[in-house]
Amino acid sequence: MAKLERLAVEAKVAARMLSLTVREFLFLVEQGALPPPIRLGKHTLWVVAEIEAVLTGSMIEPEAFVV
Repeated sequence: MAKLERLAVEAKVAARMLSLTVREFLFLVEQGALPPPIRLGKHTLWVVAEIEAVLTGSMIEPEAFVV
């Protein structure tokens, strides 16, 4: 049987993907350094492909990291 891969995940899982606490993850989302969530019914989810893009560096927004 083929393994089903998630297309979107909750904040807890998305934070774990980036080795962050949920609080740190949500702060970075709020600051615009990480992609915003999508709403699916009553659920707030993050697209896995967007989180993976952050991990590979292909989604880095330079202005989000200005000191």
